[in-house]
Amino acid sequence: MTFFSNLFKREKKSTSVRSIIQLEFLEVDMHNHLLPGIDDGSTSVQQSLGFIKELNSLGFKKFICTPHIMDGVHPNTKFSITQSHQALLEGLRKAGSNIEIFPAAEHMIDDGLHTLIQNNDLCLMPGGYVLIEMSYLSESKALFQTILNINKLGYKPILAHPERYNYYHTNFDIYKQIKDAGCLLQLNLLSLSRYYGVDVKAIAMTLVKSGMYDFVGTDLHHEKHLQSLKNVVEKYPVREMLKSCNILNPTLIDHINDQNGNQIIA
Repeated sequence: MTFFSNLFKREKKSTSVRSIIQLEFLEVDMHNHLLPGIDDGSTSVQQSLGFIKELNSLGFKKFICTPHIMDGVHPNTKFSITQSHQALLEGLRKAGSNIEIFPAAEHMIDDGLHTLIQNNDLCLMPGGYVLIEMSYLSESKALFQTILNINKLGYKPILAHPERYNYYHTNFDIYKQIKDAGCLLQLNLLSLSRYYGVDVKAIAMTLVKSGMYDFVGTDLHHEKHLQSLKNVVEKYPVREMLKSCNILNPTLIDHINDQNGNQIIA
C-alpha cells in the first residue's frame, strides 16, 4: 500500500490512555503551523499530512492554519500562504482525506503588521478574527494601539499564547487590560504542562481558573510538539480543566460553514 492510501485509515482506538479523542470538544485547532515549507513549522506536505492525521486522532476535525508573518524572519504574504495551502489541499485530496483546512496567519506585531492594517490586508481567520503575537524577549509598545486599529477595521484580535510572555508574569492586571481593550486570549495546550517551563504553566493555570481564555490551539510546529501534546492528552483532563473558560473554538465551525476555504484569506 502507498503512503497516501494508508495515511488516513482509521486505527483501532487505544484503551491505554485517558481518552485518546478527548480534544473532540474543541472541534477546531485554530493555531498551528501545518502549512508546509513557509515558516518554522512543517517542512513538507508529507509531514503536514502526518501531523493532521495524529491531531485528528486526538479529536480535532478542522484546522485553521496560521503560519508566521514576521518581518525579516518569515516574510509571508497572502500569496505564499495560499500557495502552501493549495499544496496541502492537494496532498489531502491524494490521501483520500476530507479533513478541512483553512488559511490564515499569526501576525507578529511589527512594522509589517502596521502596514497590513493600514492597507486592510490582514490574513483573517473565519469569523473575522486576527491572530497576533509579540516577541518573547520584550513587550511590544504597540500592542494596545494594534488592538484598537484591528477593532476599528471591524475585526476581532486574538493574542496568541499570552502565558508565554514572561515579562507579564509579575503583572496579572495586564491580561485584564488586554481583554478590556477588546482582545481575546488564546491558550497553547502545551502550557497546561511544564513544556514551556514551570512559570508559564503557573500563569496559564491562573488564567484558566480566572476564566480568561477564549480560544485554545496546539501551536504545533514539529514532532516534539506532537509527542508532548499526546502526553498532555493522556495525563491531563483537559476538558475538565477548561470548564471555567468560555472556549469559543466550537463557534468557529459556524463561521467555517458560512464561507469557502478559498475565500478566507482573500
